[in-house]
Amino acid sequence: MSRIRTSLLASAVALLAAACTTLPPEQPAKPPVTPTPVPPSKPVEAPKELFRATTFAAVPGWDKDNLREAWPAFMTSCEVLVRKPDWKEPCQVASTVDAASERAVRIFFESFFVPYQVFNQDGTDTGLVTGYYEPLLRGARKRGGPYQTPLHRAPDDLLTIDLSSVYPELKSMRLRGRIVGNKVVPYPTRGEMMQANALTGKELVWVDDTIEAFFLQVQGSGRVQLADSKETIRVAYADQNGHPYKSIGRYLVDKGEMTLEQASAQSIKSWFAANPARQQELLNANPSYVFFKEEKLADPNKGPKGALGVPLTPQRSIAVDPQFIPLGIPVFMATTQPGKETALQRLMLAQDTGGAIRNPVRADFFWGFGSDAGEKAGKMKQRGQLWILLPKLASPPVTAR
Repeated sequence: MSRIRTSLLASAVALLAAACTTLPPEQPAKPPVTPTPVPPSKPVEAPKELFRATTFAAVPGWDKDNLREAWPAFMTSCEVLVRKPDWKEPCQVASTVDAASERAVRIFFESFFVPYQVFNQDGTDTGLVTGYYEPLLRGARKRGGPYQTPLHRAPDDLLTIDLSSVYPELKSMRLRGRIVGNKVVPYPTRGEMMQANALTGKELVWVDDTIEAFFLQVQGSGRVQLADSKETIRVAYADQNGHPYKSIGRYLVDKGEMTLEQASAQSIKSWFAANPARQQELLNANPSYVFFKEEKLADPNKGPKGALGVPLTPQRSIAVDPQFIPLGIPVFMATTQPGKETALQRLMLAQDTGGAIRNPVRADFFWGFGSDAGEKAGKMKQRGQLWILLPKLASPPVTAR
């Protein structure tokens, strides 16, 4: 390994260490004291299991879901999963199943899979379920008129560091930064980049709504209808500046601008419009910044590609935390409709990830494209439970972390 690569690796490790560990200051020596009896300590509690095998009959709503509606998303996942030994047989058999027969699809899943209920690390079995969608923005190739807000390409000096080959426990983590001299330093935050005009020259397109551009970054991808060419393009996630996502809704709650119950995409947009002098303050409360790339919209009926690398299926794809739930696998979700108590129980496919999606029982429900999908996604803040489906011949998942 060259000296410069060694230095860069050391800098990267230092970045990670600085974010995770702070050593206490050295304490002065104390005179010896006579020890006092210490009562027996409580036995160390065993780690909570994260996955518990169960039966399909015990999964609420399994018998009521129309599994045929999940079949296209499952077959899309199989394009990736078939390369894994445990998934090769079920994915190959799936290609022979009559997709028009709900009975055939149900028999397939119940014959080849075992459901495992997902638990959080504290032993609880419920978590937050939010929603996301693919928005449509209006824009132009060149700045002018109402088109004053840029969407940016990834900058040339953005460095992504994968340490998993050295530290396997960091498999799902990536460090992002830039080289200054012979050191890797953190990439600037949203506010720092905006103040320094650091992204000048990296504009992909210009859009007419600042808050919609912000929420486009939260969604991760979307479409832009270009006024100058009448063309609609897809802007897909390209990269991110490495800073963690922080909710601007939570920021407004902490500032006393609204209650937690009021915090939704719709109420945030209303506050933004009513407070023009504080707009940049609000946006900068989230240090994360997403960069985009342009893609041709070959089939408007297909969703954007998720982290699995396959197109998302509206109302059958979810984003999960890949530290706990493997990408691509079927996940049965039991939650409720956005802002309601009406049951929403259906088979989903774990095909995406998200900066705010952390913890085992945590999911982001993909509603699809357009304003109706956006309305539902903006209101979705429900409690829910998850069950993963694994092939019967697969090794049992890790049950404790």
